[in-house]
Amino acid sequence: MKPTKATITFDNGSKTIELPILSGTLGEDVIDIRALGKHGYFTYDPGFLSTASCSSDITFIDGEKGLLYYRGYPIEQLAEQCDFMEVSYLLMNGELPNAEQKQSFTNTIRSHTMLHDQLTNVFRGFRRDAHPMAVMVGVVGSMSAFYHDALDVHDPQHREVSSYRLLAKVPTIAAWSYKYNLGQPFIYPQNRFNYAQNFLHMMFATPCETTEPNSILADAFEKILILHADHEQNASTSTVRLVGSSGANPFACVSAGIASLWGPAHGGANEATLKMLEEIGDVSRIDTYIKRAKDKSDTFRLMGFGHRVYRNMDPRAAIMRQTCHQVLDELGLHDDPIFKLALKLEQIALEDEYFVSKKLYPNVDFYSGIVMRAMGIPDSMFTAIFAMARTAGWIAQWSEMIAHPEARIGRPRQLYTGENRRDVIPVAKR
Repeated sequence: MKPTKATITFDNGSKTIELPILSGTLGEDVIDIRALGKHGYFTYDPGFLSTASCSSDITFIDGEKGLLYYRGYPIEQLAEQCDFMEVSYLLMNGELPNAEQKQSFTNTIRSHTMLHDQLTNVFRGFRRDAHPMAVMVGVVGSMSAFYHDALDVHDPQHREVSSYRLLAKVPTIAAWSYKYNLGQPFIYPQNRFNYAQNFLHMMFATPCETTEPNSILADAFEKILILHADHEQNASTSTVRLVGSSGANPFACVSAGIASLWGPAHGGANEATLKMLEEIGDVSRIDTYIKRAKDKSDTFRLMGFGHRVYRNMDPRAAIMRQTCHQVLDELGLHDDPIFKLALKLEQIALEDEYFVSKKLYPNVDFYSGIVMRAMGIPDSMFTAIFAMARTAGWIAQWSEMIAHPEARIGRPRQLYTGENRRDVIPVAKR
């Protein structure tokens, strides 16, 4: 039988402290340290690597076994059998929809894809060469000024309406960020398309030449959205929860999540992967860069290999690998220099003893970056698309946090290492 309490003892003879041990459905047990402060102690855990910041029913990861579940469903099954609308419904509601629920949910999202016309003025406040993520942070944050009829975060109906608006409008904002960058007119959403097709249409159509999204590319994009929809308590999700804990409106919370995702250590990995491939440049130079990657004294790192959470193969990578080859086949790009280089790197990582022993397998960012580049999506949009996909998870996590009976404003502690108390000396005597 597992212990139900943990006991802390001290070398100085202080009284022992007993703390309860909590068990979840899956994963490790956790020591409940909430009462520790009453004894004059708290924990020190930079990066929260050993601290559960919340309890959640949404996503489970086992990095050692390479498992990722949304609401208990393996990511492999969801990516194979569901579309992004079904997965979004699952994340937000806890269960997969039946046919009637799916149709109703899809129609609701479609009815919210348009942006308030005055939001075009917010876009025009940016320079044309602004990074799409900078535009997204600003425009999503400004939505509370245009959609202020459902901002009571303690009202379940308001939370639902705001969640629908975010899920529906973020693709429009992302696509328009790209169009604004190009200097092209905004393309309005078309309700005849599904979620993935609609985004690709807004990205690539123009007023003088509409496009019908390629079905294979649209399906590949759907996979990217599903695989990135949620990933437990990562930096951006934790940011959304922490900002939301203050009672901030959901648009501000998601804007903060986008800002966190923008960091190169978080959402910028697929963009960094493509920049690395461009730096290597040609298959003939791979051996040089492989040697550099193995040299501990060299600062060069192979981007898109290994993962902070997964100690085995990233379960999303296997799905994306198959999708990647389907896209390259469809577009006839296997002979493109960059893609030949990427596939050679993939082969080395899967066969070379150094990479295999360290479990530095290609991750989902490696393959998704290749897929998006093949589809004609520029590197600067990679993280914006990541934000678009992760919006489904963010709003599910935010809503769960707000409704949780133990919800309270986040207030991390610190280990103070500054000066002790001292008195101010008048400026004339300093």
